[in-house]
Amino acid sequence: MKIAVLGYGTVGSGVVEVLDVNQKLIASRAKEKIEVKYVLDLRNFPGDKIQEKIVHDYEIILNDPEIGIVVEVMGGVEPANTFVRKALEAGKSVVTSNKALVAKHGSALLKTAREKNVNFLFEASVGGGIPILRALGSSLTGDEIEEIAGILNGTTNYMMTRMFYEGANYEEVLREAQKNGFAEADPTADVEGQDACRKIAILASIISGKYVDFEEIYTEGITKITTEDMQYAKALGMNIKLLAECKHVDGTLYAGVAPVLLHAEHPLYSVNGVFNAVFVKGNMLGDAMFYGSGAGKLPTASAVVADIVAVVQNQGRDIMNFWSEEKLTLEDRSKTSKKFLVRIRGNEDALKERIGNDFGEVRFVEAGVNGEFGFVTPVMTEGEYEEKAKAYPEILHMIRVEEEV
Repeated sequence: MKIAVLGYGTVGSGVVEVLDVNQKLIASRAKEKIEVKYVLDLRNFPGDKIQEKIVHDYEIILNDPEIGIVVEVMGGVEPANTFVRKALEAGKSVVTSNKALVAKHGSALLKTAREKNVNFLFEASVGGGIPILRALGSSLTGDEIEEIAGILNGTTNYMMTRMFYEGANYEEVLREAQKNGFAEADPTADVEGQDACRKIAILASIISGKYVDFEEIYTEGITKITTEDMQYAKALGMNIKLLAECKHVDGTLYAGVAPVLLHAEHPLYSVNGVFNAVFVKGNMLGDAMFYGSGAGKLPTASAVVADIVAVVQNQGRDIMNFWSEEKLTLEDRSKTSKKFLVRIRGNEDALKERIGNDFGEVRFVEAGVNGEFGFVTPVMTEGEYEEKAKAYPEILHMIRVEEEV
């Protein structure tokens, strides 16, 4: 099997490395030798043995009948979408790690793959090296997946871990994450929750069998999380994580991304640093968790290579018929329920009675922060909370609280 790799950046070079280092093992499992024939990149790489395979014109790859698999690891939506679509239309299977591409155009590309009886696989687009998509698409096909909750962004998890355990502030940990290579120079996609949003959209599409539009998913990042929030979390014996979740609610599906307080008993409570984890609840399976390196050159490349092997093993049949083009209407966020931690400016004694009358049976929290106090509401809908909160301009911040598992 001869393949072409689009992009020789971090992941692309990792794919070439994995195929080279584990060549004999991969060939034995695929029952066929896998050879990189071309690498598409705008650059040249003098001194690198890959240079002899570098091409700058995609048409060379597209028109070569020997190429059976195109590996897209360029990132971004265009020209990746055009290249992938043309490869599928030409009868070539495609493997990608590109979450932005899959979240935006996955439905159309899956349809094209089905029509051409080839495969479009994207295990590495969610959770890097964690094999979550294949598990949902094959191992758990006998289950109704009721809920998925995940820590799907290593950058923000690293930052939140530092803030929680070391008392560092947001600006400080962001600079450190950038210095260590965990965050980009422009960290917006990570810290605003956009990266996690695209990943949960893919997971939600898989478990629903319909297209979930990432642009319709409520998304809140970590930019408003402070050291004071972490003090309240510790006072409650909880931890704050950027949680991406989708769950069935009264016959519909809800999906969202936001910082959430987790109890110490929650499986995701102790997922720290740059690691990712996905918690899955099935109606037959019960609870399961997938944990591992959510990013990085070799973990991501490992997942890409696993997809390449799967394509080689299953030539001529579509093995991952993930979802249709039919668009799913998500549950209105205002109808979903949680508890809420509310930080409020003022004196607890002066506001206690009024808060109790408005919010019901609340739990007051002292975290040693001057000039304010906190309280945790009973379970209520997002809409109910927002309506009640309008009467309190003193509210400083609100963080959702996950129910105990």
